Amino acid sequence: MAQRSIQGDQELGRKIKHRRNELNLTIEEAASRAGVGTKTWSRYEAGESIRRDKCKGICKALNWRDFPDGKSDAEKKSLIEEYRDHEAWSQFLADNYGPGAAMAFAIGSDILLDYINQDQSDLASMPSGSHIGQLNTSFISGELPPQFLMRYDYEFLYNMKCVLLKLRRQAKRGMPIIAHSILEELIIYLCNEEAQAFIEIGAGADELIDNEHLNNSKDWVFDMFDDMDIITFLYSNVYLTEDHPFHFEYWSDQQFYMEETNV
Repeated sequence: MAQRSIQGDQELGRKIKHRRNELNLTIEEAASRAGVGTKTWSRYEAGESIRRDKCKGICKALNWRDFPDGKSDAEKKSLIEEYRDHEAWSQFLADNYGPGAAMAFAIGSDILLDYINQDQSDLASMPSGSHIGQLNTSFISGELPPQFLMRYDYEFLYNMKCVLLKLRRQAKRGMPIIAHSILEELIIYLCNEEAQAFIEIGAGADELIDNEHLNNSKDWVFDMFDDMDIITFLYSNVYLTEDHPFHFEYWSDQQFYMEETNV
């Protein structure tokens, strides 16, 4: 099974507490920034284990560029080998785009699912129609295309989660993963982005530099999509009118590679 936690120790706990005090943050403030509960943060400072997908939040809270993982290189396993037995490992992605792609989807889908669940939980206590831009802390509000921020309400997150879970089921069963809609492209793209951040912050980039499967894994999503339209239209400060095919209204429409569904 994939190792999803960083082994805690007293030294790591002291570093976290020292940095929090340097920034004049209370435990409550630091926990809020990190997207975790105060009891969870207190456990971090006590030297207990930390889930790897929480490293990004801790780094954000403490303004750390890299997470001070105490493991030596000799103790670290290849991430690819760790994630081969993950429930969201896709042999289809591994065969068609390389093991790094399958690893990225497994890692990134875990993280994205956590973020969606957290934002859903927070929105559930707010008035109907509230969106993630109104939350005190949201790790996906800055990742989604900015033009449509006020469309990202509870119902949208629910739909997004359902699509993500469907893709994870397809991965687990070894089925083809093909993005037929803009929302599916967006989710796969965000999974890869979260995975790259995880690799750089949570796992330590040094252990991965010499891995041939990871050197060119970052752009596999564009090979899958056969273009970079998602960047061109959704992340390039281009205003989309309501009749544009990449407008929010059409994100769930099945429009790409539809001939392959009938094969």
